[in-house]
Amino acid sequence: MIENNNQKYQQLEKASKTKNTIYRWILFLILAVFAAYYIAPLYVMIVTSFKTMAEIRQGNLFALPNDLNLESWYVAWNGQGFAAGDVFLKTYFWNSAKMVLPAVIISTIMGAINGYALTKWRFKGDSYIFLLFLFGTFIPYQSILLPMSRTLGFMGISNSIFGLILVHVIYGLCFTTLFCRNYYVSISDEIVKAARIDGAGFFKIFFKIMLPISAPILVVTVIWQFTQIWNDFLFGATFTFGKEAPIQVALNNMVLTSSSVKRYNVDMAAAIIAGFPTLIVYVLAGKYFIRGLTAGSVKG
Repeated sequence: MIENNNQKYQQLEKASKTKNTIYRWILFLILAVFAAYYIAPLYVMIVTSFKTMAEIRQGNLFALPNDLNLESWYVAWNGQGFAAGDVFLKTYFWNSAKMVLPAVIISTIMGAINGYALTKWRFKGDSYIFLLFLFGTFIPYQSILLPMSRTLGFMGISNSIFGLILVHVIYGLCFTTLFCRNYYVSISDEIVKAARIDGAGFFKIFFKIMLPISAPILVVTVIWQFTQIWNDFLFGATFTFGKEAPIQVALNNMVLTSSSVKRYNVDMAAAIIAGFPTLIVYVLAGKYFIRGLTAGSVKG
């Protein structure tokens, strides 16, 4: 009797393992289909950028190039072979780099200071100020284009990299403040109280105590701001033109103003160049982005 029960138990266990294995492979298959669906456009962009126009005209998007053709990448970056008035990316890439780095650093530091002040140095009306920052995260880009354009013109910094830096710092400050405020809420107030008893002031506590333990949320704000600013098209197209435009505007102009013969390989190479920095950031620091978002989820 006991032996029969053991055999039945083993059979049930084996059937359960088989069923779980089948379900697991079905899940993997579904995930593979979705992954292929999302990766396919990137694959087409990459292989097309290495093809000649003769290969592209053959019509097989997924076929590998016969030879590794780097000319389209060189043309997209340096502009050699472009007709007069065509756009190439080198100048505009560095425009975006000069805009992104200071905008990210300034908005991140200011957001951290705001979040620290709103959580560890409570004052009358601080909750209302935080609500204003929270409300700012819901303001759409389009609603501030006209007042911001007039402000930049009044300050004399329209159509300049500095003007775009100011725009992105102001618009991103609400997000960085929200991220840092939610993180600092989870940090014990006793640390700040002890430092204040020892005579430390506002900025000394921030730079000596709070900033060193803020790495998780600072990574989040840096990745968020870098992605938003580098990929921005609307602000760049509205507030700049010509040689002062960022790379996303140049990419759009390259497609619109290219010569009569369409060069899909050059366009694909240019699109990959424009998206490469954000791809690198997420590949290198993507896991820290998720960790940072959940770092302040539990108050302790």
